[in-house]
Amino acid sequence: MQLTFLGAAGEVTGSSYLIETGTVRFLVDCGMFQGGREADRKNRTAFKFDPRAIDFVLLTHAHIDHSGLLPRLSTWGFRGPVYCTDATADLLHVMLKDSAYIQEKEVEWRNQSRRRGRSTQELAPLYTVAQAEALLKQLVRVNYDTEINPHPTVRCCFRDAGHILGSAIIELWIKQRSVSKKIVFSGDLGQPGHPVVRDPTFIRQADVLLIESTYGNRLHRNMADTLDELVLAINDTLIRKGGNVIIPAFTVGRTQDLLFLLIDLYRKGKLGEMDIYVDSPMAQAATEITLKHIALLDQESADALKWMNDHSKKPRIHFVQDIQESMQLNEMKKGNIIISASGMCDAGRIKHHLKYNLGRPECSIVITGFQAERTLGRRLVDGVKQVKIFGQDIRVRAAIYTIGGLSAHADQAGLLNWLRHFEKKPEKIFVVHGEYSNSAALTAVMLTDLKWAASIPDYLSTVEL
Repeated sequence: MQLTFLGAAGEVTGSSYLIETGTVRFLVDCGMFQGGREADRKNRTAFKFDPRAIDFVLLTHAHIDHSGLLPRLSTWGFRGPVYCTDATADLLHVMLKDSAYIQEKEVEWRNQSRRRGRSTQELAPLYTVAQAEALLKQLVRVNYDTEINPHPTVRCCFRDAGHILGSAIIELWIKQRSVSKKIVFSGDLGQPGHPVVRDPTFIRQADVLLIESTYGNRLHRNMADTLDELVLAINDTLIRKGGNVIIPAFTVGRTQDLLFLLIDLYRKGKLGEMDIYVDSPMAQAATEITLKHIALLDQESADALKWMNDHSKKPRIHFVQDIQESMQLNEMKKGNIIISASGMCDAGRIKHHLKYNLGRPECSIVITGFQAERTLGRRLVDGVKQVKIFGQDIRVRAAIYTIGGLSAHADQAGLLNWLRHFEKKPEKIFVVHGEYSNSAALTAVMLTDLKWAASIPDYLSTVEL
């Protein structure tokens, strides 16, 4: 029984793990690498196996760094089922088509630029919208806490991971001849008390554990202080300086978190009248999907929804659909909160809003999520003074706020608390889905606090289970 780490090993993005037993071969996640040209190269050479030989895929959640290469896998010959929760399947119908559309447009723009430079070599997108739609037909919906058998030698169960709507921890039992192993994939674990979703499910036992470490080296700011900083950033920008607040946000998860929080802060009197523009057709669809799955929401979010339905005086939320509407936002110089994707500022409409607002000292950029290395968002967080957007040099004059307490990932304390609920130490523990220093920090504190030895796998390494 072998496990190969195809991504998210010593880095955050590209989550994908290959399990082979001799009788079955399958993937857990099939994510896209994100951040710079190296990511594009990895995405185009990601499959170190024959996709036609994969029996099935188990998917922890819909974020593109976990699901984004599924259409490419299908295009290259994978014909098996992709098992995921009901909410994840709904989100994928929006996210994968949007991912394909963005890739098509980015490649179109880059090819136009190359032709102007007299290059004859044309680039192709990783996959097209049509190829994404074809993959969606392979989705198989499963319920939380219900055991399934994707293969005669494999049993699995999806548990609520509390990360985004539909996110799952996967418990996996694999039988090979007379030997049976239980493998647990944490997926992305949510921070307890995070808005919208419920807290992560505790797991009691595993022979082999893969645990994420996105924030394995730090503690998040508590929610009260986080909200105070968010209020300060918004009020200082909209009222005192008279500018715009630009918030890069993942369209699934973070955008809905922000909407619920802004509604709650308004009803508590901490924020005044405001216009909130959500500039992403996908974000509107994801929000509608969130409302469809009300049973999965935490109590605070359910209360905020009820308040919105009962009150006529409330924040004005505008969902922006077409490109013309989006371009008109760039003519609005003050008084607006613009939430747009991508969350790491590397693609999509957010780049246009940054282009028109980064150079204005009366504006603010509010970073609310993880920014991978080599992304534009990461450079802004690191304090770069000038950036290039669509070939134009732009000085960074806007205030940059980094509000870490809104992260949908558990911090070091949250991860340790989740681990403490295991009844005994797993035989093997692999720390994944984190920049190497973050994974190393979690590995060290696990050894100190829990007396558990864990390892950080290398990219493309294979281990015997």
